[in-house]
Amino acid sequence: MLGLAVTTLRSGLHHLETAWLFTRSDFKTIILPVMIFTNVVSPRHNPLALSCSLCWLWFHLFQGNVSNQSYSAPEDLLNKPWRPVPSGRISVKDSRALRWGLMVFCLGFSSLFNLNVVITSAVFTVLVINLLNVGAYVSFELGSTLILSEKPSLDRTSITALLCSAFVILMTIHVQDFADVNGDRMLGRRTLPIVAPEGSRIYILCVLPSISFALASFWSFGVGLRCFLVRDENGDHLNYWLYNVRIFDSYYLSMT
Repeated sequence: MLGLAVTTLRSGLHHLETAWLFTRSDFKTIILPVMIFTNVVSPRHNPLALSCSLCWLWFHLFQGNVSNQSYSAPEDLLNKPWRPVPSGRISVKDSRALRWGLMVFCLGFSSLFNLNVVITSAVFTVLVINLLNVGAYVSFELGSTLILSEKPSLDRTSITALLCSAFVILMTIHVQDFADVNGDRMLGRRTLPIVAPEGSRIYILCVLPSISFALASFWSFGVGLRCFLVRDENGDHLNYWLYNVRIFDSYYLSMT
C-alpha cells in the first residue's frame, strides 16, 4: 500500500514537472505581462477572481505550448533541449493527445464564467492551431480580463487598451526570434532576424520608442479629455483612477 502511494506521488510529481517545463519559459514573457495588463485594465480586483484569471491564463498557455511544441521538436532540440518533447519526457503522439484533452478542459473551465470567455477560449484554440501569435496573445489578455472584471463584456477603456496592446505586439513580435536565429537558420526558416539581421534590429530601435511615445501621448490626452467632458461624481472617481494609472505608468517608465 505504501509502495503504491509512493509510486503514485512520484508519477504525479513527474507529470507536474512536465507541465511546468512546457510553460517555464513563458512566465516572464506571457504570465507576468498579461496579469499586469489584466490588473491595470480591470475595474475590479476580487482575490478569488484574480486566482481564477491566473488559472485560466496558465491552462490556456499550457494548451497552446503543448500544441506548438509538439510540432517544433526539431527546432527545440537545437534551441531549447530541456523542453518535454525533445528531452524525451513525453512523445510527440502523447503531447498531441494531451493538447486535445487540454482543449476540452479549457472550454469546460471557461464555461464556469460567461459566454464571452467560452468564445475567447474557442477562438484561442483556432489561433493556436494556425500559429497566430498575435491573436493568441490578445486572447490571453481578453479572457483573463473578462474573468477578473466579473463582467460579460469589456468597457470602452479596456477595449482601447486591448487594441493598443495588439498593435504593439503586431509591430514588434519578431523580437522573439532574435534568440532562436541559430536553430531557425539550421532548419531553413526565414524569420525577419535572418532575412534582415541588421535591419530588423534598427527597426526595433526606431519603432519601440515611437510607439511608446505615441501611446503615452494618446493616454495622457484621453485622460485629460475625459476629465473635461465627464463631470458627474461617479465619472470623476473613474477619472481620478485613470489619472493615477497614468502617473504609475510615468513612474514605471522613469525607472526602466
